[in-house]
This record gives sequence, C-alpha cells and structure tokens, in this order.
Amino acid sequence: MKKNILITCAVIHFILSVTVLAQENMKGYGSCSLCGMRLDNSQIRMLIEYDDGIKLDMCSMHCTAAEFATHREKTLKGLWVSDYNSNKLIDAKKAYWVIGGNKSGVMTKRAKWAFEKREEAEQFIKDNGGQISTLDEVMKTTFEDMYEILR
Repeated sequence: MKKNILITCAVIHFILSVTVLAQENMKGYGSCSLCGMRLDNSQIRMLIEYDDGIKLDMCSMHCTAAEFATHREKTLKGLWVSDYNSNKLIDAKKAYWVIGGNKSGVMTKRAKWAFEKREEAEQFIKDNGGQISTLDEVMKTTFEDMYEILR
C-alpha cells in the first residue's frame, strides 16, 4: 500500500513538473530553439513565427539569423524581440535598434539591442554608445559578424 502511495506521489510530482515547464515555455521562459540557452529575463530574446504556424523562441539575433539561413524556404509571418528595458516582446520591424556601444552583446562581438521607444534607444546611446539602426541593418550586421569568424 505504501509503495502505491509513493508511486502515485512520484507520478503526480512528475506531472506537475512537466506542467510548470510547459507553462514557462508558453510564457517564453524556455530555451532557445537553436542553441538551447535559457531565455529567462533575456534582453534580446526573439520570437519567430512562420506562416505554417510554427513559433520558435530564440536567444539572440545571432541564432535568429542562423535559423533564417537554415530555413530559407520558409515564409516569415512575424518576428518579435524583447524590448531592452521591459523585456516585453515588440515587433522587431518597428523597434528602434542600437548596434554597437560598450555594453557586451549576446552571442556577438557587436551588440544589437532593441527598444520600443526611440527616446530610450537614444538614452542608451548616450550612456553606452552605439548607433540607431533598422532591422535590415541589424540583420546585415549579424551576418557580417558571423563571417568575421573566418578571418
């Protein structure tokens, strides 16, 4: 009888653990779909949505670019990035991006940060350096940074 109770408790514990983990992933606090890095409180987390309904959490622009390069046949439906200050997901195309500066980036030599508000991006530049950029410039810079490893 005690053995059955222990087994039941172990099963319930397992189910609760899996449920909590699934809820964390739904909140976006899981792991990068490419490299496996934890995403909790990530200031550069990205979320990709393809037109086939697949959504992928990414830890950085680096992993996002690698995903795009690997799956060029897919059609992008949406792309979101964490706002640097709030960690709230915002439309990556509408974000005010900052490239460079003296604050270390994630998975890159040249940092790339996203801001929902232009004035916050400008304040970041005053405090840390860098330049305002568009998503297109950030993507181009990301691939250039990847190429630098060959040199």
